[in-house]
Amino acid sequence: MKKFAFIGGGSFGFTRTLVRDILTFPAFQDAEIALMDIDEERLGYIKTACEKIVRVGKYPAKITATTDRAEALKGADGVLCTVLAGDVEVWKHDILIPEKYGIDINVGDTRGPSGIFRALRTIPLMLDICADIEKYCPNAIFLNYTNPMAMLCRAMQDKFPKLHITGLCHSVQGTANMLAKWCNVDPKEVVYTCAGVNHQAFYLELKHNGRDLYPALREAMNDPEILNSEQVRNNMFLHLDYYVTESSGHNSEYVSWYRKRADLIDKYCTNGTNWNPGVHSYILDHYMSRKNTWRDEITADLNKPDEELDLNRGEEYAAYIFNACFGDHTMFRFNGNVRNFNLIDNLPEGCCVEVPVVASRNSLEAVAVGKLPEQLAVLVNTTARCEELAVQAALEGNARKVFWACAYDPLTSAVLTLDEIQEMVTEMLEINKEYLPWYKG
Repeated sequence: MKKFAFIGGGSFGFTRTLVRDILTFPAFQDAEIALMDIDEERLGYIKTACEKIVRVGKYPAKITATTDRAEALKGADGVLCTVLAGDVEVWKHDILIPEKYGIDINVGDTRGPSGIFRALRTIPLMLDICADIEKYCPNAIFLNYTNPMAMLCRAMQDKFPKLHITGLCHSVQGTANMLAKWCNVDPKEVVYTCAGVNHQAFYLELKHNGRDLYPALREAMNDPEILNSEQVRNNMFLHLDYYVTESSGHNSEYVSWYRKRADLIDKYCTNGTNWNPGVHSYILDHYMSRKNTWRDEITADLNKPDEELDLNRGEEYAAYIFNACFGDHTMFRFNGNVRNFNLIDNLPEGCCVEVPVVASRNSLEAVAVGKLPEQLAVLVNTTARCEELAVQAALEGNARKVFWACAYDPLTSAVLTLDEIQEMVTEMLEINKEYLPWYKG
């Protein structure tokens, strides 16, 4: 019997989806699913939801729930992490303070000032989790879903190089499916090589039965409905010649081109298939609106008839990776977040990159992709180097490096002077000092 530990298991959508997927594999149908969260109320809801999956699927699996991380991790074969360091009342300042200085943020969980401060709060927690994994299940496969993905994985892989750690994001396979549909081909017949950094990786090759799909994709841009469905990403593609993985809302805040003026937001960020890219603090508004309604939403979902429960396996990577490593050992290729040691030649050595990884028996092996095209390398290098500075700042307790990481962020530097950035960063450090014991003000 295998054991899977969910740290931050109170994440209702993610946890339920991943548990469903794991239990579809024959090797795991009698598994123990150990849910761990510090919020007992949310933990109770998700335990009930997972027990419903077990009951409807007639699986011999066992669902346990605990607020004790060590208890959840003991003897685990696989670990999944979906934690959040601080609730919305804490991280809302990551968005509200930059807004005061004129930085328009749509999501704010990955990079820029908002992502950097989320990393500063979260890295110590992730290192504590890794220390427990090293103690209680050192051979486990640890899959991280928490953002900011690249910075967290970089810190964990630096401090715990012997652990089997990678980070996962569904944007790679999700975007590939979207592009296949735009090109009128079966997504299952599309193959690609995708590389860069998390949320800013590009499809270096995109093929259908050996045929390059990029000419067809460029032709698809003539359809106004397609062109306007992902305005930022499509505009980047038309100018940079390669398609980026993450949605327009996210990418609009990672670059200097789209959110530095109100007229540009109106022009380029009015439509999107994921986060509404034109809305400032979309994700904050979403969380605040659900703060007092999530119980009713979850209860309504739990009360749906059994026959409405979808038990079909989805496309998230985690269950396939576990199956390859310690299930039936069917090899599985995915894009994961790993340190750059001879993987992408023109990105910083040791930074966290998102590249193809092959999962097989007790093994995760990253695949070298060579050089990024030069026009992409300029952009991705800036991102990677800002993330390197932010991780160093967190590990060293260095406020100066926090400032430098924010100062070179493309959107921040397009909007603010160095003096203004320093003032903003000092204000953000002060409001986060409870989570940054090294910061003395």
